[in-house]
Amino acid sequence: MEREGGGGGSLFFRGLQNRSQKKMKLRKRKSTLYLGPQKSTGRRRDLLGENTSLVLFTIALRICNCFLVQTSFVPDEYWQSLEVAHHMVFNYGYLTWEWTERLRGYIYPLIFASIYKILHLLGKDSVQLLIWIPRLAQALLSAVADLRLYSLMKQLENQQVARWVFFCQLCSWFTWYCCTRTLTNTMETVLTVIALFYYPLEGSKSMNSVKYSSLVALAFIIRPTAVIPWVPLLLRHFWQEQRKLDLFLHQFLPIGFVTFSLSLIIDRIFFGQWTLVQYNFLKFNVLQDLGTFYGSHPWHWYFSQGFPAVLGTHLPFFIHGCFLASKRYRIFLVTVLWTLLVYSMLSHKEFRFIYPVLPFCMVFCGYSLNHLKTWKKPALSFLFLSNMLLALYTGLVHQRGTLDVMTNIQELCYNNPNVSSASVFIMMPCHSTPYYSHVHYPLPMRFLQCPPDLSGKSDYLTEADIFYLNPLKWLYREFHNDSTLPTHLIIFSVLEEEISPFLISSNYERTAVCFHTHLPEDRTGSHIYVYERKLKGKLN
Repeated sequence: MEREGGGGGSLFFRGLQNRSQKKMKLRKRKSTLYLGPQKSTGRRRDLLGENTSLVLFTIALRICNCFLVQTSFVPDEYWQSLEVAHHMVFNYGYLTWEWTERLRGYIYPLIFASIYKILHLLGKDSVQLLIWIPRLAQALLSAVADLRLYSLMKQLENQQVARWVFFCQLCSWFTWYCCTRTLTNTMETVLTVIALFYYPLEGSKSMNSVKYSSLVALAFIIRPTAVIPWVPLLLRHFWQEQRKLDLFLHQFLPIGFVTFSLSLIIDRIFFGQWTLVQYNFLKFNVLQDLGTFYGSHPWHWYFSQGFPAVLGTHLPFFIHGCFLASKRYRIFLVTVLWTLLVYSMLSHKEFRFIYPVLPFCMVFCGYSLNHLKTWKKPALSFLFLSNMLLALYTGLVHQRGTLDVMTNIQELCYNNPNVSSASVFIMMPCHSTPYYSHVHYPLPMRFLQCPPDLSGKSDYLTEADIFYLNPLKWLYREFHNDSTLPTHLIIFSVLEEEISPFLISSNYERTAVCFHTHLPEDRTGSHIYVYERKLKGKLN
């Protein structure tokens, strides 16, 4: 019995020992499994969920992109962002009529105003930093969007397809031309691409309704027309969602409330009154279609000129990719066509308005390249070289004079002992150049005004219109007294011959010439001239 008891006892303790060993093994195995993914994740994912080399390459490319774009595109890249930010921080400058009429919100300029404020507090608010730091910030955001597009395609397809889409995105001439500019259209495009990364697409591993809808809402309050490309995408999500009421009440509605509240509060602070700028913007540009004051185009312009020009040499690859892409990408094609149709109904049309759908097109272009076999290398060479030449020309040559001439004004402010008596009159189509954000000195400056008529007068003419009807007569009437003459005039070359009697009689001499290519227009020229008034009896 003792043996039995002893044997039972020994068996009992052996069982306990075995159990404890198993538990210890399980614990070790569990800790190993827990630590394993951490190490591998650290090796595999370093920045933005992608290989560090790829991330650094993309950032470096967009920084180079930023410094290789030294031309002007449209006035809004300065007058609706940097000029407003400069006025917010330094309390001098000029706000256009959109701000007096409260058509624009302060959220986007606030980004650059924050940068300006930090530079000011650090004592580093030099004019060159004020010009380049906001553009570098926009370049970094564009790099993030590029990487998110690559990551999305890698999830939906594979790395090979993702690489071709990434290649198409990086070598697009219009993306290169726009993605570092301080335009609301650029931020709209960035937010659209990043939101698409979180959008619930079949095969996506990063879908997050809260994140994507928050980004869409942010894009909307920055530029209300940003909702246009998202209409078919939002409808698709709502249609496929089983818990529709839950989606609307617990996600879309709270996010919309928070973002609209943020917009209202920020605009209340800076406007001094409660303002719904998104409604004012849509009312002016869509409901009343008053944007036609700045030009109009036929309904087919986007299909016949705008879209082909923006796509450039990507166009045949886009068309080819539309026939090859799987059904899941039909919503992308619907989004592109829907956006083109909606914008076609508005009379005022611009290339930049359809910039947000360009990344959607790159998906089809990448699909096309992936399926090419025999002609792949020639196609890649053609696509890269054609876009590179166009990107370099538009970024370094086309319409650069309006920026170069600001260097002359900077020299006038910082390298001139007589700056206290200096003044500048920019006699060019209104908003041709940047303003105080590119001067950063309270120099008296003036330009020809061109606010639209909001009262509905049929015979309404702006100051710029009246000037160009008879420039010489206008100048003699405006400056009948020599004491009111500005010390410096800035004009396009086509105006020189017409106003030469005034320039001679007022003792103006040409002191600088800036090269400026342009599209054929009556009021511009191939050069910009700077004239300085030489006082009699004073040594030059």
